[in-house]
Amino acid sequence: MRTLIISAFSFLTLAGSLPAHALEYRSVGPNPVIMYDAPSLKGAKLYVAPRGMPVEVVFTSGAWSKVRDVSGELSWVETKDLITRRNLIVKVANAKIRATADEAAPLVFSADKHVLLEMAEPASAGWVKVKHKDGQIGYVRISEVWGL
Repeated sequence: MRTLIISAFSFLTLAGSLPAHALEYRSVGPNPVIMYDAPSLKGAKLYVAPRGMPVEVVFTSGAWSKVRDVSGELSWVETKDLITRRNLIVKVANAKIRATADEAAPLVFSADKHVLLEMAEPASAGWVKVKHKDGQIGYVRISEVWGL
């Protein structure tokens, strides 16, 4: 019994000393890329991801990254085709982008579902500052976008 307790304590101590894995999001680079079912150019081609599409990096192995897209699907992409710029996808029918991070703030613009927005600043207090491709900037509730 003593050995079991010591083993359990050792495991918990080791587990507590390992770094926590934070979610890592990236975006598809300036060109559309092919998403594969395996980390190889010989894998089955699943679909073509458009430029700027955000993905959650689940695992990286050599030159390949396993990623999750907005629909929750997993696929593989060459890591060189991903960039660190953070883009977000609107996941609600009509996201309201406001002048400040406040529900009562003036409306700057609305964005339909699946619209791509660039993250201008890190999220804070339930809001994230975003930029539309036409240059408009404002704040959207984090619950209305995917990629954070």
